[in-house]
Amino acid sequence: METSRRSLLRTAGVAAAGSMLFQSAARGAPAAPAQPGSGAAPGEVPAALRALAYCTLRTPQGDGLGVRRENRILDVAKAGRLLKTSVPASTDEMIEGRNVAGLQKVLAASASAVKSALIPIEEARFGPCITRPQKIIMLGFNYRRHAEETGTPIPKAPVFFNKYNNALLGHEGTIKLPSKVAKKFDYEIELQVIMGRTASNVSEADALKYVFGYATGNDFSARDLQFRDGKGSQFMIGKTSDGFMPVGPWLVGADLVGDPQNSNTSDMIFTCAQIIAYASAIFTLQPGDLISTGTPEGVIIGKPEAQQVWLKAGDRVQCSVEKCGELSFTLA
Repeated sequence: METSRRSLLRTAGVAAAGSMLFQSAARGAPAAPAQPGSGAAPGEVPAALRALAYCTLRTPQGDGLGVRRENRILDVAKAGRLLKTSVPASTDEMIEGRNVAGLQKVLAASASAVKSALIPIEEARFGPCITRPQKIIMLGFNYRRHAEETGTPIPKAPVFFNKYNNALLGHEGTIKLPSKVAKKFDYEIELQVIMGRTASNVSEADALKYVFGYATGNDFSARDLQFRDGKGSQFMIGKTSDGFMPVGPWLVGADLVGDPQNSNTSDMIFTCAQIIAYASAIFTLQPGDLISTGTPEGVIIGKPEAQQVWLKAGDRVQCSVEKCGELSFTLA
């Protein structure tokens, strides 16, 4: 049975979270990108590139970098071949500052020069918007009402756990459920923070300067694995199966999003800036590291047992974060 977008988001309590970044009505269209500038040193990402929306494009030639251009996507690899210039092969390489001069060249080219490299969005196929983060850092119980619905004391410091790259999944991907070992599958829509600079011992005041962009993600979970010990402390095995970290389709530059705490994020316990500052005091954050900032209330595990209807093969999950776009995936 298909889980509809409207019913799932209402069940998930996304609108009830009251956050500017969680709106059930938001669709998948980031704002129109600004034109890139220049002047960065080798290995650095020009500031203007934080005002664009990116994706991982799946093409017959393999996965590559895509840049949103209104209702189309620029296939950067193909544009690079047309203009005979080296370009970043992925969002990861672009964030690391590789071949960004070539990226600027293809972005500055006339539409006619790269016409054959422009793909209508509805025809595009997507991979995860970041493909090889050194770290995938997850937060537990970072919304007050989510902590309350699960009977968890409000944490006094960010509660971290981790996922691995095997869990990454792209927009319109399929999670093959590990049904031999689990039955209680749950969703958790979360705002993703993608680091753009190496961060060690950064202050809360400066923390957002180290962010490259933001994305929609889902901390997909197998609750019976998570609670295998009876205490709910088995986060790794409950959340790290293949495909359990859908993210994308867009990696939206920080300048398009602005303040991630703008509007009604009063239910979030630790802000994005606080999370980055806290984490960077413990370990160094690297460009491309992914931080998943926690889910609002309304997940299946937070409901009375009689109302818990777990996800299953054949369901389709659609979730959105305002300004970051809509992420969809299917269960099999």
